Amino acid sequence: MRFSVDAHAIGQHLTGNETYITNLLRCFDTIDEDSEFVAYISRENAAAEVPERFTKRLVADNPWRRLGFDLPRRLAADRPDLLHVQYTAPLLCRVPVVVSVHDVSFLECPEYFSRFRAMQLRCTVRRTVLAAKRVLTPSEFSKRSIMRAYGLDDEKITVMPNGVSPKFRPMAREAASQWLKKRYRVPPRFILSVGDLQPRKNHIALIRAFEELIRTYPELPQHLIFVGKLAWRSEEVVAAAKACSIASRIHFMDFVADEDLTRFYGACDLSVYPSLYEGFGLPIIEAMACGRAVACSNTTAMPEVADSAALLFDPESRIEMVRAMRDLLLDAELRARMERLGQQRASLYSWERTARKTLDVYYEVAGATERVAAGSSISVP
Repeated sequence: MRFSVDAHAIGQHLTGNETYITNLLRCFDTIDEDSEFVAYISRENAAAEVPERFTKRLVADNPWRRLGFDLPRRLAADRPDLLHVQYTAPLLCRVPVVVSVHDVSFLECPEYFSRFRAMQLRCTVRRTVLAAKRVLTPSEFSKRSIMRAYGLDDEKITVMPNGVSPKFRPMAREAASQWLKKRYRVPPRFILSVGDLQPRKNHIALIRAFEELIRTYPELPQHLIFVGKLAWRSEEVVAAAKACSIASRIHFMDFVADEDLTRFYGACDLSVYPSLYEGFGLPIIEAMACGRAVACSNTTAMPEVADSAALLFDPESRIEMVRAMRDLLLDAELRARMERLGQQRASLYSWERTARKTLDVYYEVAGATERVAAGSSISVP
């Protein structure tokens, strides 16, 4: 079998999309040695993140050229048994398509996108989803949303939870703190929030809740650190931080690689994820895997992902957000219990398990009746 994967997100700092496809390809390399894989990348340095034995094809960074010309041309030459894309397939695609749709926030909450971006996604994703042989999505919440939006049958959508990389693991807080102090000049005590700076992530609400937390409990030494690249309307988040009374205790670190991000998780006192809408919420389980207590929103897919291993709050309630941070910071026993439960919860999410289930879908869609993976025969209906 020959499987093609649109891997243009690799090297683009596209956070969840990049993490998703990078980890799938790495796992495919070890669990399916018999198949051929072709990865379409948009940056030459991205080749280093793709398994060596995989074929790499360079396609345009510009989406119009990539989807309208480069991918159709490459597919005609490579003749794969299927193509796996995220959200959008090329305009001319004569091979079966598997599409990963992580969420449909662009339909349910278009205010979190520029008008042009929301319109683009509405058109291209609908076309792709209706034509695809199978839709993959990371949560039951997203599955219900996709079914509601596009009128798809239950059988066409497969829930495929995201995983957590082995890179994210517990480490000594002091060692991580010292490393961050030298590399990033990070203060020793801080609350961490990971995610691109954009309206959907609700960072301004967190800034105001943090300001109230420190005003109410001035003895707390914590700073607030945001890790994530500047995105649409990020200047509003930065302005809100500068305007608050404790601006000197709020820091923006931009995008950091996973190796460094692991140390941010390792050094923090707790991780807060105040997003208004998520199809999954990778930072929740990454923080848990690193042994850190998590407070996150109680909306969309986040309760499904966190279960009872995080303190949940209404992301539109400053009172609840302040209370969750306060309880985890001031109650050492509660914090330790949440750290323990979080590690147990994170252990349920594995990229290898996700990759195996994804390959099962590949073989089913491609029409294979049997495959051999990791030395065992697996029948596919």
